Formats: sequence, structure tokens, C-alpha cells
Amino acid sequence: MEVGHCPNIDTVWRWQLEKNHELTSLNEVEAFLEKNKLCMIYVSRPECSVCHALIPKLNYPHIHFGHINANQVEAVAAKFLIFTVPTILLTMDQKEYIRANQFVRFDQLKTQIDRVYQFAMLDEGIK
Repeated sequence: MEVGHCPNIDTVWRWQLEKNHELTSLNEVEAFLEKNKLCMIYVSRPECSVCHALIPKLNYPHIHFGHINANQVEAVAAKFLIFTVPTILLTMDQKEYIRANQFVRFDQLKTQIDRVYQFAMLDEGIK
């Protein structure tokens, strides 16, 4: 990439989602959480510029990543008590351990994720 060149945000967005799971129903979300021990759920809306800026920063290769478009899966707001986007949920064994939304401080988030990840590895390993 050229110095000073900003890639098309839609290209970055598509690249990130292609290597992860797009969850398009509440049933898919629940199945995803059941199947994977450690999950990061990212809830966003296509018209949210902050959501587009955050997605490339959420790269944790050993954590299963699922994306939910809040416009398509409106029931997610009620199920997970989400009132704003973007919202990041980190779950282990279907229990929420971390919630970050709207204004994410990545230094704090990384520290929290590292702690939960180490605990998961000690507990029984990642599926």
C-alpha cells in the first residue's frame, strides 16, 4: 500500500468479514456461540462510519469472530441489550466477559481480551 494512501473502507470491511462469520439471524448467533468456546461478536450498521474504522483493528486469530448487521438482525438488540453501535462482545462458554461500545479504548480492550484468552487456554483450550 502506498504511503498516505487510504484503502477503500468497503474493501477493508469486506476483507475482514470474508475471513470471519457473518451472522444473519438470532438462531445463527446462538449456534455460533454454542459451537465456539471463545467468541468475539461485532455488532454494527453499514451506515456507521465508526464501525467501519474499528473492524480492521479487531484481528485476534485465536478468537472466533462473528459479525452482526444490526439492521438485518434487529432481535440482537433485545437479546444482548445493545443500544448503540458499534458494540463488541467477548464471550467464553456462552457467557459475556467483555463489552465495549461506541468509543472503544483499544489499549484497555486488548488487556482485557488477553486476560480472558489466557484464562480460556488454561481452562481447557480453544475449540
